[in-house]
Amino acid sequence: MRVLVVEDDVRLADVVRRALGEAGYAVDVAHTGPTALEAFEIETYDLVILDLMLPGTPGGGMEVCRQIRTTSTDVPVLMLTALDSPRTKVQGLDAGADDYLVKPFHLAELLARVRALMRRAPRADPPVLHAQGVALDPATRSATRAGQRIPLTAKEYAVLEYLLRNAGHVVSSTQLIDHAWDANYQGMSNVVQTYIRYLRVKLAQPGLPDVIETRRGYGYLIAADS
Repeated sequence: MRVLVVEDDVRLADVVRRALGEAGYAVDVAHTGPTALEAFEIETYDLVILDLMLPGTPGGGMEVCRQIRTTSTDVPVLMLTALDSPRTKVQGLDAGADDYLVKPFHLAELLARVRALMRRAPRADPPVLHAQGVALDPATRSATRAGQRIPLTAKEYAVLEYLLRNAGHVVSSTQLIDHAWDANYQGMSNVVQTYIRYLRVKLAQPGLPDVIETRRGYGYLIAADS
C-alpha cells in the first residue's frame, strides 16, 4: 500500500515516513502543495496524509485536498492540524478530508487511523483477502494458510497483500516496486525476486502447491479462487 505524506515540517514528515515504513507501507513525502499535487498526478496512492498548514502554498492543505478531490473521489485523506476548533475541522471535512488528527499526536493513533481509513476505502474491499487457501487480514496485518499462522515481515506483508489484491492477474516486478517500495528506492534490481522467494518458503506446506506462480517475462500470479 502506497501513502503520500504532505508535511512542511521536515522532521515530523521523516518521523511519520519511518513509522509508516516500519508498518509495511511504501511512503512518498512532499513538503509543499505543488510537489504533492505533482506526485499525485504521477503515482497512484492508497492514502494521503495531509498537513493543513502548508506555508508558501496558496490555500494550504485545504486547497490541496480540494484539488485531489477533483481527480480522485475515493482515495482516503487524513488531515493533520494544530488547530483544534470545530470550525477548522468542518472546513477540512467539507474540503474532502475523511478524517482529522490534531497535533501533537501519538504514532500509534496515527497508524490506527491509517488502518481504519484503508479498511473503509472502496479499493480496500473485501476486508479479508482470500486466494489459494491464504487469508490476509488488513485489520490485524496477519496471514494464514490452511489455518496456519504465517509470520511475515512488514515488506513481505506488503508484497503478499498486493498480489492478493490482484489475485487472478499477473503482477510485474515494476508494479510491486511501485506499491511496496517508495519512489526513492534504488536498491537491488532483484529485490522482488528475493521477497517472492522468502514468501514461497513461508507459505509452503507439505502436499500443497506453491501459492505464487512465476510467469517468466511477465511477473507473478496468485490464482483467484474459482
